[in-house]
Amino acid sequence: MAKKKKRKGLWITIGILIIVIVGAGIFLSGSKNDAINVTTGKVAKRTITQTVSAIGKIQPETEVKISSQASGEIIFLGVKEGDTVKKGQLLVRIKPDIIEPRLKQMIAASEASKMDITVAEAEKERAELDLKRIAELYKKEFISKQEFEAAKATASRALGTYQSAMSRYQQSLAQLNQIEREQERTSIFSPIDGVITMLSVELGEKVVGTDMMAGTELMRVADLSVMNALVDVDENDIIMVKKGDTANIEVDALQNLSFIGQVIEIGHSAKQSQLGTQDQITNFEVKIRLINPNTKLRPGMSCNTDIMTETRYNVLSVPLQAVTVRDSKLEARPDLDMSTDGKEEEKEIKKERPPSVVFLKDGSKAKMLNVETGISDKGFIEIISGLNNDDEIIVGSYLAVSKELSDGSKIKIDTTSIKNIQMKK
Repeated sequence: MAKKKKRKGLWITIGILIIVIVGAGIFLSGSKNDAINVTTGKVAKRTITQTVSAIGKIQPETEVKISSQASGEIIFLGVKEGDTVKKGQLLVRIKPDIIEPRLKQMIAASEASKMDITVAEAEKERAELDLKRIAELYKKEFISKQEFEAAKATASRALGTYQSAMSRYQQSLAQLNQIEREQERTSIFSPIDGVITMLSVELGEKVVGTDMMAGTELMRVADLSVMNALVDVDENDIIMVKKGDTANIEVDALQNLSFIGQVIEIGHSAKQSQLGTQDQITNFEVKIRLINPNTKLRPGMSCNTDIMTETRYNVLSVPLQAVTVRDSKLEARPDLDMSTDGKEEEKEIKKERPPSVVFLKDGSKAKMLNVETGISDKGFIEIISGLNNDDEIIVGSYLAVSKELSDGSKIKIDTTSIKNIQMKK
């Protein structure tokens, strides 16, 4: 009985081993025959236009903030928001009840100063005549020197009084002119031809104005015939933008319209937000002049722009998704010791920019080729070296190109997707 049990156990063990070996063989055989589904396309020549995308706001070239320089109640408001105005048109009149009493007071003071001049002038002339008469008598020694000196001092005082009266009169005139200017400021006129883009006050409202600081903002007048897009360009892209670049502009509020613009200014000071956080953003403002503005545009509208920074004609190109990177140094070091020294070595390797690669269709296998790339647009990227025209390359799927494929991988054309994607010239 013991011998039969031992033989039975032996046969069971042998059977299990046979099953394991056969299963492993099938698995390995299947693994070797597994091919990665891909789609292919051919390298072709085309025109590549590199663009920089940015968002911003539509703003007029000229927008004037009109503030009050006089205090008082608005007794006339001649415009509404959206009205078109001409330069010199009366916009607002402020009740001059605060200024008028001061104006009357200064007019009276000015008249009094003028009368003082008349009196002082008469006194000066009388003193000069007395001095002349006494001087003649002094020469003939009919009067003493003391009397002559007294007459001379009287004439000097009369001249000083006259000059003081003249100065006081000039001072009163200056104060009068200042108050008259303040009275003129109670009537506000449009400084430019344009459109009222913002109205902040109502008829009967009281406003405050001083010479020392800006008073109440009443309204804004903008010249909408010259419009700009002020957009924020990322710090990594700003180096590609230059004056004169053409831009396509789309305004969110005007879905069926697009505009052409030209870069006229590039900011040199950074605009930073969320400072000190991992989400810190650094942008530079770029001003784009709209070549074909529309009357429907309003200041402050949001816009999206594509700035065309460079165009290259008839160059070799492939779809963007066909190009990936492979860190060949790390892949070639599977035995890299991940101790402290190993991690430092890995960091040094990663500091070097990994090469760009594409996968060439080589029969039923993928052949990895290093390529040098140039500019790109939203769909294609320029190939400077590494490929020839009409080379058949693998363009999809994204997972296959970016992760699964390696040099020598078996491939199978995916017939369920678009067959042999042809890149139009």
